[in-house]
Amino acid sequence: MAADPDQRPQYTRYRARRQLWPGRRDAGETLVPPPPPPRAARLAAWGRRINAKRILLAVVALIVGWLALSLLLFLISSHFERASPPSNVAGVLDSAGYPLTSANNILVLGSDRRQKNSKEPGANTSGPSRSDSIMLIRTGGGHAARLSIPRDTVLDIPGHGLQKINAAYAFGGPALSIAVIKGYLGIPINHVVEVNFENFPQLIDAMGGVDFTGECIISRIDGGFRNGGYTLRLSKGTHHLDGKAALALARARENLCRPNETDLQRAEHQQALFQAMKSRLLSPSSFFRLPWIAWNTPPALVSDLSGPELLGMLGALAVGGTPPTRVLKPSGVTSLSDGEVGLSVSEAERRAAVAQFMSG
Repeated sequence: MAADPDQRPQYTRYRARRQLWPGRRDAGETLVPPPPPPRAARLAAWGRRINAKRILLAVVALIVGWLALSLLLFLISSHFERASPPSNVAGVLDSAGYPLTSANNILVLGSDRRQKNSKEPGANTSGPSRSDSIMLIRTGGGHAARLSIPRDTVLDIPGHGLQKINAAYAFGGPALSIAVIKGYLGIPINHVVEVNFENFPQLIDAMGGVDFTGECIISRIDGGFRNGGYTLRLSKGTHHLDGKAALALARARENLCRPNETDLQRAEHQQALFQAMKSRLLSPSSFFRLPWIAWNTPPALVSDLSGPELLGMLGALAVGGTPPTRVLKPSGVTSLSDGEVGLSVSEAERRAAVAQFMSG
């Protein structure tokens, strides 16, 4: 059959190179999209994009970011929320290097001042207070040692004669406490840390509580529940303590469960609580709480340490191992002029305790 002269001839179009603009087409030309790849091919391509290396990098970036956030919050909180001791403290402290890399002797104090709404008979809610807990910590540069001094230890306080060591805080605050302890033990003291009991429970709660193991303890703080205070009841064994319970343990004066308990046992309880806080801080679960812990730590302390120095001290404590619990042991009792009875420590015991502490 002869071709119709009025009919357009049919041509087949071939392309030797890719189009400059893939989305452009000529008149009359229909672009047919390629068929989608099979599901297995799509999964394989996705797997090539998300491989083990990229997942690891993402996890590392998340961890670094979480740590950086915690560090930033700690430094901000140290600058705005941390309280400083009286200005006369600086004159009695000895200089030392950075707490993370150099040995530092740090005096930790806790006063017996009760809250203003306390109804405990004889409770001190204002004015001079005594140091309820006295602990020396040696840390930094690979050192790790702790020494508790019973609050009823008798020594000579300049201008006041023979007194219990905790009276130095009432007479002259932390500055006099530092000077008296330096003279009594013959060691330098580089920094002081006071526990701010008003904010201490928030720090424990930010950690998720702590686990304490010990004997039976029953103590009424600030007069106990019936007087608006707190009653601590712990049977023998391990207990998980929240902030209020941990504060009660740190401040417990009398143990109704064991009436014959002395300052030695109370100092051991305080060191055990300190160790429980350290263990909790190093536990994997605390990583997820780290920003809250970082923010709440500086307000719980009153210290001459700056934010970076405080961070160095905490880092040294974290990597310094677990030193044995040591308490300055009394050799007898001494009667004071006001009729009270205190504890006397022999010169031999004092030298031995100092030697162990400084070598730790």
